[in-house]
Amino acid sequence: MPKKSDPVDALLKSGPRRTHLPEPAERARLRGDYGLTQAEVAAALDVTRATVAGWESGRSEPQGATRAAYAKLLEGIAEQLAHAEPGSGPGQESVKAPVQAPSPAPAPAPVKAPAPKPPVRPAPAPIPASPAAPAPVPPVPAPPRPAVARQRPAPRNSAPGRPASAPIAQLPPPGDQFVNGPLAVLDGDGNAYCAGGLVLRCPAKDIPALVEWALNDAGLGAPRLDRNGRDSDPLIVLTESAALRLGLPAVLEDRRGLRLPEDHKVNKQVTRAKWTMTKRGFGPWARIYRPAREGRRQCVQLAVLPWDALDQRGWPGAAALPPAELARVLGTYAARVITPCGSTAVSGLELMTALRPPTRPVKDAETGTWASGPVPGSLTRAVDPAPPEAPDEHPVVAALHPRGHWRTPDQVIDEEAHDWIRDPQLLTDAECARKYAVGIDVNTAFLAAANRLPVGLGEPVHLTSPDFDKALPGSWLIDLSGIEMDPRLPSPFTPRGSRPTGPAWYATPTVAYAHELITTYALPVTLRPVEAWVRPDNGPYLDPWYKRLADAYRTTMAELGVTTDLDEHAFLAAMETHKRSDPGAAAVLAAIKSTVKGGIGKLRERPQGAAYRPGERWPALKRPTWRPDIRAAVIATARANMHRKLLKTAVATQSAPPPAGRLYFDDDALLPIALLSDGVVFLSDSPSPLDLLPRTADGRPAPGAFRLGVSPGMVKHEGTKPLLWAAQLLDEGLNPARHIKDGVDAVAEGE
Repeated sequence: MPKKSDPVDALLKSGPRRTHLPEPAERARLRGDYGLTQAEVAAALDVTRATVAGWESGRSEPQGATRAAYAKLLEGIAEQLAHAEPGSGPGQESVKAPVQAPSPAPAPAPVKAPAPKPPVRPAPAPIPASPAAPAPVPPVPAPPRPAVARQRPAPRNSAPGRPASAPIAQLPPPGDQFVNGPLAVLDGDGNAYCAGGLVLRCPAKDIPALVEWALNDAGLGAPRLDRNGRDSDPLIVLTESAALRLGLPAVLEDRRGLRLPEDHKVNKQVTRAKWTMTKRGFGPWARIYRPAREGRRQCVQLAVLPWDALDQRGWPGAAALPPAELARVLGTYAARVITPCGSTAVSGLELMTALRPPTRPVKDAETGTWASGPVPGSLTRAVDPAPPEAPDEHPVVAALHPRGHWRTPDQVIDEEAHDWIRDPQLLTDAECARKYAVGIDVNTAFLAAANRLPVGLGEPVHLTSPDFDKALPGSWLIDLSGIEMDPRLPSPFTPRGSRPTGPAWYATPTVAYAHELITTYALPVTLRPVEAWVRPDNGPYLDPWYKRLADAYRTTMAELGVTTDLDEHAFLAAMETHKRSDPGAAAVLAAIKSTVKGGIGKLRERPQGAAYRPGERWPALKRPTWRPDIRAAVIATARANMHRKLLKTAVATQSAPPPAGRLYFDDDALLPIALLSDGVVFLSDSPSPLDLLPRTADGRPAPGAFRLGVSPGMVKHEGTKPLLWAAQLLDEGLNPARHIKDGVDAVAEGE
């Protein structure tokens, strides 16, 4: 009988001895990213799971041959993760062969311990999510203790009007830690409604006990969207009855600070239990945490419904839904976008970071040690803006101008969305003879503008008398007043549509569009920048953000019966009733659109609170994602996109092309009477946009003009009103594009 090989000798012969190990947190991350449990690693190294947990928490260190084997395992995992197939993209893991720890027998398969059993419960029902949701990265496992499962509510009927072909999205398969989905809605009887229809029993009677239950018993959370990011914390949504049961008031008295008083009994309970809250305190969205333990975050997000955590503009009607339906709605958003962690604006900004984390672990080739390094293509640190990009309150501005100074266009950039109306005296006789004002709206215009948009990743660099480079993100001081436009059209260079009067600061997309106009229409204008602040380090930072939100938007629209394969007539018919077919899905759609606009707006968050003094720094400036230049680039691109379509529409509807060197159009050209951000109003003989938009000889939409459809960048019908209604608003100096949708103020309604 052959002599059995010594496992220690086998380990030593399997490769050179590794004396360096990654930091404890990095050990847990590598194992989690590779999909291994602590039990699997322990079995392969012939140690206990508790020993592996000690290595990952830093309480203990492996020694001798076990240390060498553990180091080889971690290095092999790191190498395979580093060489993952390139097409996987952010948030998607490549298919990996198992990494095998050194062992006595040749090429053995890892010994797998039995997976921890999930709580006994009915099989979860499918819940909506994006078909393109990224494959989850298995989190650092901490098997939850069995929660008491309640009976699942009866399945809700399919919403009327939803087509059988509409995709039913699924949540990403949860890891060991997240068996019950990302969130739960808690009622006053201790019933916690999860996203999949499961109802758990929550015995907590106060906030500290609720936090412990959410982390240790509930099995809540969501996998990270990028391997270098972090898992989403459990979200517990408190109904009014649940808030009262836990000792919270039904009404938050401090409407300015939006937080509980520091001496409130709930705050004292949290402090006594050695939990901590963020500096914003206990408000509508409260985050309660402790330092990480054994490589696992200890953090829970609470949303208090009676305190308007789900505001009407971002989540219309959601707060009034029954707990089970609200869990479905929020779970759908969590699966398609991200687990809510604040307002839709906060969630939009958090999604950027989740898809493009700032740092990753990097191994030093010489020492073998691990350290935090930047992720290529991400925003890795907070940087100050260039002086013209900074809002008035910023210290950069305070250092240059006295308090109260009104900055002129050659001192500050003003890249905002269009809000323009035509002078009613410029309406032609042919336009006054038409019967209707027809409004159309660009789908998620800011989202479409973010697609493949290069933005700065680092600090701005100042240049004097530079040559313009459209591939270089930044701000340019340049005189665009020489570009003359038909007075019936808005200028693309200013938010109010007025012609520039001299040098002013513009973002790269605006100047690039000016050059495009000069080239396309042979305008006799020469442009020369005076100075610039540019960012040589740049890239398409928002691309994964665009892709995830565009997928979420299209999937939700399909769930509401509006699919990409509809012809124009069917599209308009579906849009007439889509929000009535499923109020829950309609709330998700509104939240997705609000996430887009709010996320872009949050890139230039201004100071808040009565205690702020101009010139002081405010908390948002510490974020790498406080980037007013990126916001300006997105808005400038959206404005240029809209104006380009206006010109293409005008060219396609007049009898002859405009004369070379002039941007003037004949009276028969279709020109707008009002513009508001992504909405535009035309005068027409027909109430339908089908008879309004230009077409080619074979009946197809004119190239480059507006096109009806569901995808981002295409347009939908916003509303139709009588001509006299629009003419009266123009005479009063009001914008018809603001009111053409059901007669309500589109801005006040969150559009």
